[in-house]
Order: sequence, then structure tokens, then C-alpha cells
Amino acid sequence: MGGAGWATVPGPGDDEGWRVRGRRTAWWRAGTWRGGPPVAARLGAVAAVLCATAALPHPAARAAEPPGYAFARDARRIDGAGSTADAVRLETGKTYRSSLSARGKAHYRLELDAASNAYVSVTAVPAPGSTVSAVDGVRVSVQDADGHSCSYESETFGASHSPHPVTAWGSREISAARTLCKDAGTYYVAVERADPGNSPPDAWDLEITTVSEPGLKRAGGTRAPQVWDSASPEPVTGEPRRRRGGAGFSAAAPLGQGAWRDDITPGQTLYYAVPVDWGQQLYATAELGSSSGGSGYTTGALNLTLYNPVRGHVEDDGASYRGDQESATLDPVPPVGHDNRFAVPEQVSGMRFAGTYYLVVHLAEQVADGFGEGPFGLTLRVRVRGAAQSGPSYAGESVPRNLFEVTAQDRAAATVTGGTEGGDSAMTALAVGGIGTGSALLAGLGVWTAVARRRGAGAHAGRA
Repeated sequence: MGGAGWATVPGPGDDEGWRVRGRRTAWWRAGTWRGGPPVAARLGAVAAVLCATAALPHPAARAAEPPGYAFARDARRIDGAGSTADAVRLETGKTYRSSLSARGKAHYRLELDAASNAYVSVTAVPAPGSTVSAVDGVRVSVQDADGHSCSYESETFGASHSPHPVTAWGSREISAARTLCKDAGTYYVAVERADPGNSPPDAWDLEITTVSEPGLKRAGGTRAPQVWDSASPEPVTGEPRRRRGGAGFSAAAPLGQGAWRDDITPGQTLYYAVPVDWGQQLYATAELGSSSGGSGYTTGALNLTLYNPVRGHVEDDGASYRGDQESATLDPVPPVGHDNRFAVPEQVSGMRFAGTYYLVVHLAEQVADGFGEGPFGLTLRVRVRGAAQSGPSYAGESVPRNLFEVTAQDRAAATVTGGTEGGDSAMTALAVGGIGTGSALLAGLGVWTAVARRRGAGAHAGRA
């Protein structure tokens, strides 16, 4: 499926209980990663763009492009099995592409050790123009070989009834406070529609990622921090810098603190990547500009969602649209900390890793009915507060490696000044002016090398 912006240039049972929040429900009873195409492939693609002499296209040109999700280019295609007996194994650190029918479950298999936490994320992509209900979406569960539930979560399309990529995650977590799902052995991932009785009949494409997190060298606490600053800071002001969003997780455009400007069309979903280190807090607002004409009212027109480094849902907010400017603002989340995982609310427990967090913005298809095809102006205001701190003492490496850390190169990629409407100013300047020396090329690629190394260590994705 075709994307836009950065998608076209690949860049770098004792604690059981119900939790209901926003557009999703989750049942954690016992208890996504990043990546992308191979480094060489990414660098080759970037080099080709840098050597081009034509300027990058104006964002308005995207209005004629159909919204689409950019799947991982190196994802292995597999079929989900109707029975666990025939389930295909998901290798940790890899990305897969599969499909989900309107009825029944698709099963996949995991082989896990007794020392690491395992996370699986599933992004379901219905076709643009599909008729979906507010409570439809994707449901993901993880079970052990005896049928005990390790985790259970659903993600739905929400009040707008607008088809778009929805992502739910599952986990097998090891904890002294939990008696189930802690042994080494075979586990199963089950994926199904959230509302199969009313779901559209066409099959949905799936992107599935797996990742492992090592245990700690020494046992840590078992309680979430009780006190943290939950006050919202002053919003970021200043002239927004131009930055194009990507069409999928792996193609997400890097963002740092600041105000950022983009364009979005009805039905489109844009992805942005924000590095957040241990001890830091992330705040974000998405603003949809006013319409130059038209009339009407679209419920749930704008949606802003925050996902953590394994593509686990953290927080979301939405806004309806009547032609005037509207905004969606995430509630304050705690500083990133390993012990946050022991909290019940997702906006706390999801902030358990350092690394790349994802801001995902969707504009409902129905906006076009009253206000045209756009594009509509989108402004993101991002603040990362607090000094980076030392992380936990892991007993081993994550799979893929370096997943739960933020490097200087990550920060550099997120803060390169956005300039012209053609995209990032540094990248555009090299593309238009050509590459005069090898050092210029290396300078252009330097930022992306680290991004490719960290995201491409397994398969967190580039969507095609």
C-alpha cells in the first residue's frame, strides 16, 4: 500500500482485573518493537534521495494519494493458523506480515525462556473506505500451553467509525508477584476481530512484531512509583518547523521537543518517533487547523495516540471537528521508569521503557464529507521534560538489541531543523544541491545510520 512523506523514503493470577480506558479494554491476568529494513537498504535509499537534484514534492501533493499503511519491507509473510496445533512460530525480534479474516482466530506460536519478558504487537489494517463500527478492531491475547491467559487487549476504531490502522499488544511477563505464564516453553498468540459479528467481510492485513526484554541483574521493586509530577507544562510555542509524518511505525518521522508542522488528508494516519530516555516525561498536543470552507460536524475526527517502544498503547485523545481549529492533548504521563509496569493504568504502566515512543495521528475519512479532501494543516507540539537518567541494570540484551535506550544520534535525528515545505531542511539542501564530496554524503547519512541500526536490528518496519 502506498504511503506518503517519509514512507516513500525509508528512514531510519493474583493481580488480575479489568481495565477500561478510552477506545480500548485490557485484561492482564498473569502478567513492538522497533526496527526496519536492513541498514544497507535504508542508506541506499537515502543516498539516492540525497543525490537527486530535484526538490522534494510539496506536501499538498499528498492530497491526491490514497492513505495507506507502510508495511515492513523485510517482513516475512506467514499465515495464521485456525488451530494452535498448526501455529507458525514467531521468532523474537522479527517482523511478519499476515492477514485476518472476519471470522475466527489466527494463531501464532512463541518459544520463550524463563528469564525474559516477551511482547507481541499486532497492527491490523482494514482497506480504506471499509465500513467499520466504533467497537470493531483487533483483539490480541497470549496464552500458555495449558490455555492460561497471560494478557488480553483490544483496540477499536472509535467514535469516528473511520477505518485506519489499529494496534494492540500482548505480553508474557515474568514477575515474583505472578504465578502464571512464567515458565519456559510454548506460548500462543491469538488474533481476532474485536466485533466479529459486525465486522466487514474483507480480510485485513496484519503486521506482527515480537521483542524480548531481559530481566534485571538484581530483583527490583514490585510497586509503581506513588508520586510523580502530573501537572501539564506550558505548551511549546514558536514557529512550527516542517516535518512530514511517516505512514507506519518504522517509517515514523523523528521529532524532538518543539512545534512541528505537517499536512494530513481525511482517512490518513501519520506516524512520528520521539526519543524519550529514562527519567524523562513526554507531553504532546496535535492541532488541526480550521477549514477554508464547507460545513458539518464530524465526531471523533482527530485522534492522537501514544505508543511505547514495543508499540504498546499508552494514552490517546480525540477531538470532533466542525470546521474551526481543534486540538487533542495527551494526559500527562509519568517519567519513564522500569517500575511503572506495576501500575494498573496504561498511561503509567506503558511508560516502562526508554527508547523511541510513537505519536500516531489519524484524521477521520468522514471529514471529507463536509470539508473536502484537504489537505488540512496539522501542528504537533512536543515537550520532553527532565534530564536523562541511568536505566535499570539488565541482565542481558534486548532482542532486537539496543531497543531500550536513546543515543546521541537518535536525539540528533529528532532535532534536525525542519525547513522548507519539501521536508527536512538539511536533507532537502543536500538533495537539491547535489553531493559534492564524500564527507557531505556521510554527514547526511550519519544521523540515519544510528536510526537504521537501532530500528533495523530486527524488523520493526518500513512499510511498503
